[in-house]
Amino acid sequence: MPRQTLDREIHHLQDEVLLLGSMVEQAMLNAIDALKRRDFSAARKVYRDDDVINEKRYAIENRVLILFATQQPIAHDLRFLAAILEVITELERMGDYAKGIAKINILIGEDDTVIPIHEITRMGDLAVGMLHRALSAFINEDVNMAYRIPQEDDLVDELFKQILHKNVTNMIENPGIIDHSNYVMWIVHNIERMADRVTNICERTIFIATGELLEIDVSDDEWLEEDEF
Repeated sequence: MPRQTLDREIHHLQDEVLLLGSMVEQAMLNAIDALKRRDFSAARKVYRDDDVINEKRYAIENRVLILFATQQPIAHDLRFLAAILEVITELERMGDYAKGIAKINILIGEDDTVIPIHEITRMGDLAVGMLHRALSAFINEDVNMAYRIPQEDDLVDELFKQILHKNVTNMIENPGIIDHSNYVMWIVHNIERMADRVTNICERTIFIATGELLEIDVSDDEWLEEDEF
């Protein structure tokens, strides 16, 4: 395959990754919106549409594997294609989180469980925003942005802790709501995990640009190599 053709294939893969990312972003926003409106029909659609996200992920993976088999890429091209396999796996799991929120919405049903929808919506907006910028950094190999984005996870974690504290207090005061309070915790857990997975995408961006496999530790703002503790 001539260099020009390989470049065209890589650009196509970049577009496909951005499309998959857009599908995941919309799935999470739709799942939270359906929860906010207690719209079970919309929740079922988010649940069903996860199959489309999975199909897109597998289509991208298949295309990457074909390039591995036929082109034997080296150096930067090899790192990029390897990173794509990691990124689309992360995106597929994020899609599962949106699907999980949709399922919980349906399970809660018409129950009058108190849902901290303001905080949940804020968490979702933050996580989706992080993902959007992380994918932009990935495509543009913007290492500086890849360093910065994971720091925003602190905001998501703070909201998670606030909801956890309120939820535990409510359960202590009213043990009868424990089951449905657990549903609320699964919702915010899914959003919190989505933000965590954005960090993994940022790590792959650094890998493509520098060839270094780094672990981003946002707990103390240090950058650690993977073989360090």
